[in-house]
Amino acid sequence: MSGRRTWPIVPVMVACCLARPAWSFDPLLAGRSVPPTASAGLIPGDAPCSFGPVSQPLLLAEAVGRGLCHNPKTREAWADVKVRAAAVGVARAAYLPTVSGNWQGVRDDSVTDVSGHPQLSSHSAATVRSESVTLNWVLFDFGGRSAALQNASSLLAAARATQDTTLQDEFATVAKDWYAVQAAQGALDAARDIEGMTRDTMVAAQARVDHGAAPVTDALQAQTQHDDAVYNLTKAEGDAQTALGRLASDMGLAPDTALAVPAATDVQPPDRSYGDSVSQLIDVVKRTHPGILAAQAQLDAANAKVAQTRAEGLPSVSLVARYSHNNQPASLGLGIPTYPATGHDAYIGVQVTIPFFEGFGRHYQVRQAEAEAGRQQAVVDETVERVQLDVWTSWQTLRTATQNATHTEAALKNARLAFEAAGQRYEHGVGSILELLNTQAALATARGKRIEALTDWSYARLDLAAKLGRLDMDSVAVSTTGSK
Repeated sequence: MSGRRTWPIVPVMVACCLARPAWSFDPLLAGRSVPPTASAGLIPGDAPCSFGPVSQPLLLAEAVGRGLCHNPKTREAWADVKVRAAAVGVARAAYLPTVSGNWQGVRDDSVTDVSGHPQLSSHSAATVRSESVTLNWVLFDFGGRSAALQNASSLLAAARATQDTTLQDEFATVAKDWYAVQAAQGALDAARDIEGMTRDTMVAAQARVDHGAAPVTDALQAQTQHDDAVYNLTKAEGDAQTALGRLASDMGLAPDTALAVPAATDVQPPDRSYGDSVSQLIDVVKRTHPGILAAQAQLDAANAKVAQTRAEGLPSVSLVARYSHNNQPASLGLGIPTYPATGHDAYIGVQVTIPFFEGFGRHYQVRQAEAEAGRQQAVVDETVERVQLDVWTSWQTLRTATQNATHTEAALKNARLAFEAAGQRYEHGVGSILELLNTQAALATARGKRIEALTDWSYARLDLAAKLGRLDMDSVAVSTTGSK
């Protein structure tokens, strides 16, 4: 009988790699479109996401910068870009040959015992090594690789556009919350002033009642309005704290972080950055909005996937080559000792692979890819409709806010003059308490509408920029003058 025992000495394959920072080694230039940070260059500076203590007051630019760097969605979108860029590298690598090496070392102990014929028996022991190098290079595949590269490139373009959309959305969210704080603080300041005015009115009414110059109902009505002002002041304080907590959370800070934003300011004259007709804006946004670009890139990727799936079911032509070397001992025959020997083998040729039948799987894979392309076309159409409506709505909102910013300025001025006149008339005994309270309420309403109109206009301006996909840090640099 004969027996053979082998013991592996080293693993068949040994892989080595060096730890490198992301994209420091990019031989196929797949990472050229990957932005260096999650903010995608939207925040200027060498260290765009390095912040110190929160500024007091907190400007909109700083709030937006902190929000963009903190939000997990922006980092997720950035990571997706890097994933898609790596996929482009994989698709480009398919055009290059693959070379693999194999080394094997075994201890070969062979024993042959021939019953009755000991002269034919043998026993040999040797350490056998073999090495080989194999090359495989796909030369032609009916467009499968080019379709795969087109698919990967389109998905990368979609990821970049999606990242832009994410940044625009987060920019607008932080800006909205910042303006909400500004409006809440303005409302709180107005509520304090109104509470002070109603208190003064209450004191004046009570003084006239004490001197017998006015009925007691004057003091009671003034007291009622002051109580209402105290209620509104308490509510305004709560609303302001809620808005501050939301803004702090946007920036990755604790909700109880002490924050303050500049007071609402008046814009003179109103900004005309988007003076184009809404029809022109809609026409432009259909070609430039990152959301539409992302959807269109996804459609291009889906169409490329159809071509790739079809091509994968067609023949391919590859260049194949192999060289191997070993030191396997040789023997002239049964019972003859083995002798040291070396051998090698080499070949080079062309390999044609033809998938004759795949169980109809390819047919349904193509149908699946075509259905996905049809679904993505519907997504493109839906995105275009949504973006057009968003631009129309935001443009109308900005137009309305611009008009209200102008109207409320005059209304506030008139309400203040009316209240001052009514106060003087009441002090001199020629005016009634109802006249004073009515003008006082009208002044409170005018102040609230003025603050609301200013913050609405400021946010509407940025919201339209976001809907157009044009938001950047220059968008927060609005020339303002202090309002009174």
